[in-house]
Amino acid sequence: MSVVRATIDIDAPPQQVWDVIMDPARFGDWVTIHRKLCRVDDGEPCRKGFRMDQRLVLRGAPFTVHWTLTEVEEPKVGTFEGKGPAGSYARVTNRLKDLDGGRTCFDYENEFKAPGGVMGALASRVLVGGMPEREADKSLKRLKRLIEKGSARAM
Repeated sequence: MSVVRATIDIDAPPQQVWDVIMDPARFGDWVTIHRKLCRVDDGEPCRKGFRMDQRLVLRGAPFTVHWTLTEVEEPKVGTFEGKGPAGSYARVTNRLKDLDGGRTCFDYENEFKAPGGVMGALASRVLVGGMPEREADKSLKRLKRLIEKGSARAM
């Protein structure tokens, strides 16, 4: 299993960050590899058991992940577990920490298990290299700009 971690401080309270990162309709605003939502459960997205299918692209290769929200502690922790092509598995955990009542530390973690055991994991590392880390960092920087720009307009 490979793990990607990224952290960023955002000048906004945790609830404001949570409202963006946990809203599937906002993924296109900040997740760099997101292409579209193929299917989304009706109702409130921040509930355990919420499911959606997301189309992503990495190194030009599109793929779909079937996600289920398995852990929710608003506005602190949200974990999605997903099944992708050929039996691949991913778990994304978003953790928010209140720094001082007006700032948030966002810790992002993505665990990925490629299909095909050890050989599949090796092939995955060769094919994607450091791209997941770079994309995670780019996504978090995009999120920071989006939220902080929106915060400035709200004042």
